[in-house]
Amino acid sequence: MTSTLIWIVVALVVVGLYLSWTAGRLDRLHARIDAARAALDAQLLRRASVAQELATSGVLDPAASIVLYEAAHAARQAEEEQREVAESELSQALRAIFGEPEQVEAVREAPGGEEAARELAQAVRRVPMARRFHNDSVRAARALRRHRKVRWFRLAGHAPFPMAFEMDDEPPVALADRAAS
Repeated sequence: MTSTLIWIVVALVVVGLYLSWTAGRLDRLHARIDAARAALDAQLLRRASVAQELATSGVLDPAASIVLYEAAHAARQAEEEQREVAESELSQALRAIFGEPEQVEAVREAPGGEEAARELAQAVRRVPMARRFHNDSVRAARALRRHRKVRWFRLAGHAPFPMAFEMDDEPPVALADRAAS
């Protein structure tokens, strides 16, 4: 009788430890998502700020300046539920303005343009990387949350279901080439 009771207690302890380890892993994944989202937000803000600064610098022609400024301003001011659309529109505006290498060269030749072009190239290169890190963390957390043991024992607690950040983040070819050099 006592050996059976000991085996039951050992089994319960092992199951408890396993569930505790799984809950800790899930908690670490959620913390990684929060950190990746903060990094993504910082990169998106940096890209919008650099684009807005470039739009107001007088380096671009007036029509391009207005388009870029409005897209960057909308991306910075967007509410959370509209953020993906606003950031995608900024990507599209950047591709429309900097689709040709000649436009980037014209910016580089202006006073202060070399620095502005370099900053913008770095910003548009970092956004897809930050988004990929965030979405990879979300994918890992979702995969773990789909397991039965996590659902049955409610190991996720009250944490919201993680959502990926889906946007058009393809950089303009001319700026992507510039970032690589």
